[in-house]
Amino acid sequence: MIDMEKVTRGLAEFASERFPVDKLNFHSMVEKKEVPIHRMSWGYYTGGLTMFFFMIQVVSGLFLLFYYQPTVSDAHVSVEYISHHVAGGALIRNMHAWSSSCMIFFAMVHLLTAFAMKSFEKPREITWIAGVILLFITFTFGFTGYLLPWNQIAVNATKVGLQSVEYVGQYLPGQLADVPRILRETFQGESSVGQSTLGRFYALHVVILPLLLGALLGLHLLSVQLHGMSQGVDVPARKSEKFVSIFIFKDLTLWATVFLALFVVALCIPFDSLLPFPLLAPFNALGSTPQGIKPEWYFYFVYYPLELLPFWVILIASIVVVSILFFTPWIFKGTSRRTLGFIAGAATAYLLVMTIFGEQIYHFFKH
Repeated sequence: MIDMEKVTRGLAEFASERFPVDKLNFHSMVEKKEVPIHRMSWGYYTGGLTMFFFMIQVVSGLFLLFYYQPTVSDAHVSVEYISHHVAGGALIRNMHAWSSSCMIFFAMVHLLTAFAMKSFEKPREITWIAGVILLFITFTFGFTGYLLPWNQIAVNATKVGLQSVEYVGQYLPGQLADVPRILRETFQGESSVGQSTLGRFYALHVVILPLLLGALLGLHLLSVQLHGMSQGVDVPARKSEKFVSIFIFKDLTLWATVFLALFVVALCIPFDSLLPFPLLAPFNALGSTPQGIKPEWYFYFVYYPLELLPFWVILIASIVVVSILFFTPWIFKGTSRRTLGFIAGAATAYLLVMTIFGEQIYHFFKH
């Protein structure tokens, strides 16, 4: 029989180690907290930058909500109206689009640097798992927001994405095979991508996902505050600096510099100008699918392998990678930071190659 008293005691000990409530005081979280200084110290700023770009997303998104209409008849018109007729509308929309890509970029960098610095080791397991979920939510933000302008490329790309979800069912046993289809129907809302899909993606993008991200971000930040910054390197750092106010001052200075750069870029370079399919005609159900349709850059790392390899290979690889991410604190428990740094470097190289040269690699193997 299971000794419930022993189980309860074990769970209580696990929770008390991960959430030491005795440190919930001004002295521990403000006066005493220090940040190590070493060769990887720059990695401590990546999480703050990710949160900064999320705040830009929230503020700019709220301004866009004043004019955006989440209907298939008015969505595209409202985005064009924002871009061409609202004072400062193009600037706000560009800041929203640019900060979206920046948020995803720094979320990926933050995960890789946290992995290399072994920021997942005991008692930071919950911090790591919350961070992994936050990364997936960030990707979902990108996927749901892509449909909202309701142009030809966005609708067709969403159709491909939802069909890919249902396609997973072919490789699942028994009644599990119906789960992907149910998920696709739930998010799509009708027989084809239409008003129900737009409404549900809109609800996800502006209500559900922000609430989920806010709750998990609170848990993530609380855990970081309770445990402090991770050591970061195998040999303990000889120097450190006060979290308040030295590190926070540096963080805010970096935020101000990045905001200025974002403002200038958004003012001078329309986000659509760098895309192969800028905001043009609204979606036409009778129109043809644009040639060379592909997702946003942050999905290239899985998109191009999908184009080159059998679906089941990518599915298995994805399950393995996701499992490794969630169980990283236990899989890499005794691994040195030097080895972790090598793995993070290899992952970074793969992401860069697929993002920058993925199309060339695809054409090379196809021809």
